[in-house]
Amino acid sequence: MEYVIEMLKIRKEFPGIVANDDITLRVQKGEIHALLGENGAGKSTLMNVLFGLYQPEQGEIKVRGAQVKITDPNTANAHGIGMVHQHFMLVDTFTVTENIILGSEPKKGGTVDIKKAEKQVAELSEQYGLNVDPSAKIRDISVGMQQRVEILKTLYRGADILIFDEPTAVLTPQEIKELIEIMNNLVKEGKSIILITHKLKEIMEVCDRCTVIRKGRGIGTVDVSETTPDQLAALMVGRDVSFSTEKTAAQPNEVYLSIKDLHVKDGRGVDMVKGLNLDVRSGEIVGIAGVDGNGQSELIEAVTGLRKSESGTIHLHEKVISNLTPRKVTQSGVSHIPQDRHKFGLVLDFPIGENMVLQTYYDEPFSKKGVMNFKNIYEKASDLIQEYDVRTPDAYTKARALSGGNQQKAIIGREVDRSPDLIIAAQPTRGLDVGAIEFIHKKLIEERDKGRAILLLSFELDEIMNVSDRIAVMFDGSIIREVAPEDTNEQELGLLMAGNTGQKAGGV
Repeated sequence: MEYVIEMLKIRKEFPGIVANDDITLRVQKGEIHALLGENGAGKSTLMNVLFGLYQPEQGEIKVRGAQVKITDPNTANAHGIGMVHQHFMLVDTFTVTENIILGSEPKKGGTVDIKKAEKQVAELSEQYGLNVDPSAKIRDISVGMQQRVEILKTLYRGADILIFDEPTAVLTPQEIKELIEIMNNLVKEGKSIILITHKLKEIMEVCDRCTVIRKGRGIGTVDVSETTPDQLAALMVGRDVSFSTEKTAAQPNEVYLSIKDLHVKDGRGVDMVKGLNLDVRSGEIVGIAGVDGNGQSELIEAVTGLRKSESGTIHLHEKVISNLTPRKVTQSGVSHIPQDRHKFGLVLDFPIGENMVLQTYYDEPFSKKGVMNFKNIYEKASDLIQEYDVRTPDAYTKARALSGGNQQKAIIGREVDRSPDLIIAAQPTRGLDVGAIEFIHKKLIEERDKGRAILLLSFELDEIMNVSDRIAVMFDGSIIREVAPEDTNEQELGLLMAGNTGQKAGGV
C-alpha cells in the first residue's frame, strides 16, 4: 500500500496537557481521509505537527515513504503539504492574487509581476473549478470565496497533500455542496486530502477512510463504506449519541420579545431588514431559517445593540430596547451567543476564566467599588468550566489556546448561567462535535422549560427542525412565513428560503 503520509506514534505535549498521545495516522495516495474527534481531542494539534507549526516530543513522519523532519510550514510546503486553516490567514485589504502569492511573488525586473500572477491564479482557479476573481479584494468576497482563496494559496505553492481544518464550520449549505465538489475535483487531479471534521454527514458523503481520535489518543481507522454515522459517533465520544432532540411540547406564555416593522441597514448602507415583524414568547424556541445574507445577522445585531435600527421598535416585555447599548440590552435581560465567537464572544488574549464574566465583571461578587475580585471570578469560572465540559488545562489558559468548540461551550455557559429572559442563540453549535451538540440542544430546551424565550438562528436545517417549536422563514429582509416543524420538511423549507411562497406550508 502506497502511503503519501505516515505519522507514527506522535506525541505532542503542552504545559499541563498531552494533546497527542502515541497517535498513528496513515494516508493513502488519492484518498480523502477524515480525522474525526471531539472538540479538543487533538485533531488540529496533530495536523499542526504535520504542517511544521509544532514540533513533536516523540514519533516520526514519513512523506511518500521517506522519513522527514518538518521544522516549519516552508519545509511542509517543500514536501508538497498545504494547510487550509479553520480561521483564514488572509489580509482583508489585499486582492485575491496578492494574498495567494504573498511570500512567493513572481518578479520582473525587481518588482512583483502582478499580471503574470493574476494569470497563474486564473488558470489554477479554472483548472480546479474554484471560480475566484483574481483581482477582487478579500473584504468584498464571501466567506466561501475566502476559503477558496486559502485553497488556491496551497495549490499555487505546489501542494499535492492538502489539510482542511474544519472547512465547513463557517459555510452555508450551498457553499458546503460546492466545497465537496471542489474536494472531489482535487482528488481526480491526483491530490490527497486530510479532512479534520466532526460532521458525520460530510464524512459519509465524501471520505474514503476515517481515523478517530479521542482525548488525544488514536482509537483506530475505519473504511467509511463499512461503517455508519452511529458507529462513528460512538467511536468519537465513547458512548452512544442521540441524533434526535428529546423534548416535550412547548408551553408558550406571554410575549417577551416583540419586533414591529423593523428596518436595519448593513455597513454599506444597504437595507437588509425590511419591515420585519416577529414575536417570541416565554417557554418557546423560535428558529429563524433562511439562506445566509437575507438580513439575519443584521436582525440579531439590532436586537443585541450591536447595530442601530433605522425605524421600527424592539420591545423586551414592555420596555423598548431598540438602539440601546449592548450593555444596556444585556442588563435588560438578554443573553447573546454570537455567530462570530472571536469578534463578538471572547477577548482571545484574556484567560478563559475572565472571559466567563465578561457580561458581569462589574457587578458583585466579581467587583466591589471598581476593584475586581479575582478569587470569586475564578471560582465561578471553574464551576462553569466543569458544568459545560470546557476542555482546558485550567481557568488561567488564554481563550485563544482552546479549540473552537471549547471556546463556544465557554460562551454558552457564560450566557445561559445569567438566567436571562431572552436567549439569542446565533449558530450556537457551529464547530461543535455531536456530543457537544447534543449537550447544547438539551441546555436550550432546559432553558425553554424554565420559561425563557429563545430566538435561534442557524443555517443547519436539521438543527432548526429538531430544536425549534416554531420556525420563522426569513427572505430578503422579512419573515415571509411561519411554520410548525411537524407540519413541514427540509424540502419545503428550502423552497420557502428561496422565496417560493406559492408552496403551501403548515401555518401556526
